[in-house]
Amino acid sequence: MPALALQLPAPPRLPAADVFALISALDPIGIAIGALSGALLAARMRQTFVTMGFFAVVTGVGGGSVRDLLIGAPVFWVRDAWTAPICLGVALMVWFTPERWWQGATQGGGTLEWADAAVLGAYAMLGTAKALAFGVAPVPAALMGVITGCVGGVIRDVIAGRPSIIMRPELYVTPAALASAICALGHGLGLANALVWPVSALAGFGLRGAAIHWRLALPAYGGREETE
Repeated sequence: MPALALQLPAPPRLPAADVFALISALDPIGIAIGALSGALLAARMRQTFVTMGFFAVVTGVGGGSVRDLLIGAPVFWVRDAWTAPICLGVALMVWFTPERWWQGATQGGGTLEWADAAVLGAYAMLGTAKALAFGVAPVPAALMGVITGCVGGVIRDVIAGRPSIIMRPELYVTPAALASAICALGHGLGLANALVWPVSALAGFGLRGAAIHWRLALPAYGGREETE
């Protein structure tokens, strides 16, 4: 008697050309901002240039690298001639500029934090869209979006020996999840990319921006009191 097998329909693919064109347009800006946050962390820790360059590269490409490995895509920055030089160039810029130039940008609510919020929303959307273009199902594709937006910072923080973003109550992973979910849901509903992509990226940016402005955070688990 033949074994029964559950056959699920394959998820529809996004047009890969559209996804890759958008990624190519936005990648240099997003990678540079991620690399800048990594380099500035090394500067605050008074590390060597080797550490600064490493933090810049890891933060700039870490999330996209993990995503590409998981979805079976060529790791994006290995085949691109400009990604690594951009990260190292940002590290050089930080190394040779006075620390006071960056103090206002890195303080709570500073320019860098808002730029990072925009990159978070855009990269969560792009990571989801790329996974969908490679035939990944919507829910795993949305997780790939979260990985794209957040994992570079997580790797950097772990190496730096400080609590990572996933261990802090501030809303950071949640905005990435919102952008990713909207992108995957819109794709599943068959909505136009021209509508879904901007809405999902703006939703992630909006929630992260609200968290920056109003210091929004998720409630921590309080546990239950043991009763005799």
